[in-house]
Amino acid sequence: MSYYKGNDTGQVPGLLPAPWYWWEAGAMFGQLIDYWSATGDATYNADVTQGLLFQVGPNDDYMPPNQTSSEGNDDQVFWAFATMTAAELNFPNPPSGSPSWLGLAQAVFNLQADRWDTSTCGGGLRWQIESFAPGYDYKNAVSNGGLFQLGARLARYTGNQTYADWAEKEWNWFASSPMLSGDYQIDDGVSTTNNCSNADGDQWTYNYGVWLAGAAYMYNYTNGSSTWLDRVNGILNGTQRNFFLSQYGGNIMEEPCEVLQNCDQDQPSFKAYLSRWMALTTQLVPVAATTNFIMTKLAASAQGAAQQCSGGAGGTTCGRRWWQSTWDGESGVGEQMSAMAVFQANLISNTSVPVTADQGGSSPSDPSAGSGDTDLNGPSTTTTGSTKGDKAAAAILTVLVLIGTIAMLIWIM
Repeated sequence: MSYYKGNDTGQVPGLLPAPWYWWEAGAMFGQLIDYWSATGDATYNADVTQGLLFQVGPNDDYMPPNQTSSEGNDDQVFWAFATMTAAELNFPNPPSGSPSWLGLAQAVFNLQADRWDTSTCGGGLRWQIESFAPGYDYKNAVSNGGLFQLGARLARYTGNQTYADWAEKEWNWFASSPMLSGDYQIDDGVSTTNNCSNADGDQWTYNYGVWLAGAAYMYNYTNGSSTWLDRVNGILNGTQRNFFLSQYGGNIMEEPCEVLQNCDQDQPSFKAYLSRWMALTTQLVPVAATTNFIMTKLAASAQGAAQQCSGGAGGTTCGRRWWQSTWDGESGVGEQMSAMAVFQANLISNTSVPVTADQGGSSPSDPSAGSGDTDLNGPSTTTTGSTKGDKAAAAILTVLVLIGTIAMLIWIM
């Protein structure tokens, strides 16, 4: 957490310093909740709670005045993902008088559902919230995938079919757009200036991850629908073609910008989200072939990432190019988050399955939170994970690697 200054006197809680953007702090807090759940280490819990609550804004919906002029739907939803994770993993509830973790996620969902835009392209969310912001004429995979995933998660947690209906609506719109091909290639976005007639062709790991996790939640919510299983496996096959390339062994994750050496400030963290959501899929979709596909890739990627975490003065800084055997000279919050996530993903068989309202969840519901007017409420089902004996030794080794990686993250953040 050495980069994070929000817990210092006189600093703003919940913000990473420049050049890292607001949304990535929300993503970081979500990952630290995963860390707490996997390890039981509560060292960072107070900072996570403080940061998540300080940035909610005056209406408890992650629209803080210091961000709204440039805030995108994707930025906002990453904070909702963090609070939804807090609800699903029974992270300690906020102090009395604060909004609940679940209520914050519901507020963001209601706001974004209200932003559904039928004026162009037959529906979907725009990337940016404000019409004057650059990118308002762009409808993209991550913003729409965010609403899809959040709806799926709320459906599973609360049991309310209305959330699931929204997830279905979002999937159907996205599948009818040029952003999703028949063989599950997910392109980054489309322009409203030509009525979304063609996609840009850009490929990013987190786009696949956000849709993968949403499909996995829908599979679980529907008690094993074959339709959702096909979609889960289709998206996974898309990751194989685009991010696990044969020239790097076929199982080590790479981001296209790493090969081209032109990643921007956001992109080094993208592999963190695909890693986290692939691991989560093994819990929500406990199908042997799907789990084996995922864990083979996460294990190889973790081994590659460990080789990259050898840089800096102390030999603990992580780079980007996991297929290289030595540190590539890159460093930052995103690089550390991605390495931490893939190490931690290999502990998933020892990690609690996300709970639901009627299966141990303790976060109070606030279905009317935010400015939306959808009336939502209810319960659902969950699956249970298992730990096999032949995974025990590997898990112990991975814990040791994870501890080292967490120490590195604390040092650089």
